[in-house]
Amino acid sequence: MTDQGVTGQDQQPPGVPPDAEARSADWAEEALREHEEFHELAPHTPGQQHLSREEQVHQRIDRARARRARIKEERITMSHGAGGKATQTLIDALFLESFRNPTLERMEDQALLQINGSRIAFTTDSFVVSPLFFPGGNIGDLAVNGTVNDLAVSGARPLSLSAGFILEEGFPIEDLRRIVETMATAAAAAGVQIVTGDTKVVPRGKGDGCYINTSGVGLLERDISLSAASAQPGDAIIVSGPIGEHGVTVMLARGELEIESDVTSDTAPLHELINRLLDATSGVRCMRDATRGGVATVLNEIAGASQMAAVLDEGAVPMRPDVFGATEILGIDALYVACEGRMVVVVDGAEVDDALDALHSHPLGKGAAVIGSIKDDPPGLVLLKTTFGGTRIVDVLVGDPLPRIC
Repeated sequence: MTDQGVTGQDQQPPGVPPDAEARSADWAEEALREHEEFHELAPHTPGQQHLSREEQVHQRIDRARARRARIKEERITMSHGAGGKATQTLIDALFLESFRNPTLERMEDQALLQINGSRIAFTTDSFVVSPLFFPGGNIGDLAVNGTVNDLAVSGARPLSLSAGFILEEGFPIEDLRRIVETMATAAAAAGVQIVTGDTKVVPRGKGDGCYINTSGVGLLERDISLSAASAQPGDAIIVSGPIGEHGVTVMLARGELEIESDVTSDTAPLHELINRLLDATSGVRCMRDATRGGVATVLNEIAGASQMAAVLDEGAVPMRPDVFGATEILGIDALYVACEGRMVVVVDGAEVDDALDALHSHPLGKGAAVIGSIKDDPPGLVLLKTTFGGTRIVDVLVGDPLPRIC
């Protein structure tokens, strides 16, 4: 890895506003700018002479990440819901600061609770996708599958869900019926029951048809403890199938782009695929479903929690040609595009063949592929080895290139 080979992204992730305040939210850009100023003003600072430019940049990135989170905006923006840097800042500076407790501090997709000797997984999620209906699904099965998957990636067996509806006055009953029937079908397919719920109605023009909140509980029956912090050097990074299909489907379903494609959402429950994987190997370190912010956001979370480096091979990332084409036309990095039926798995490198065999044996894992590995350096960063032979940093997402995708 040469000094000139590792740089920040030539372009920021899509959706970054052009104003200076928005740019300042990008900690990596701040660190690089700080490096340049430092290099010009104090090139002979003691202790720096022996460091390469690359090492100095990484050192400043570490310092930027270590700063206490601070919300700079006075009002909520769409970026705060995108799953990237703004979302993380909002969580760290406001919610985590106010609600802090050991269970919440794990910052996984679900809470793990001990109740009368049983280990329980508990999660909640809200869905505001637009449009409500799209090729391959609708907001109903999206809500059920998303909550089931947040439980399943902890190794838990999903048991029961709640369903809360916020409806706008004037919303068609027939559309609501379609959504509810789809939820019932998805719940039956996932082996869960919807056991409680709530309904609220807001005045016409004060909502957007239908929003859904689902919570879920599951039982951890295996003696395992999966965590993003468990990633170790030599581990393999697997994605369970082609990426970006849900995000591109929803984007095209909005009808704002003159792009024709037969791509459909990948929304699906992953619990059976996960069971097959865990039956085949004890080497799984962690699993995350790659929803908002896509694979890139998941890997940044894993790298940050473990203080390891995630190194990806761009040519190994599976993707449908039409998804690749759509993201290329729009200038969107597919690594940031949401999936709703794909997961990222970090597994012991010595057991990667068993893991792949297990995934390939299930219909939802036919396209599973190793896309990279865990290294010990540079800690906390995600690097992409490009098809052109270079290496770039895959930063935390800034802005919201595809709002209301789930």
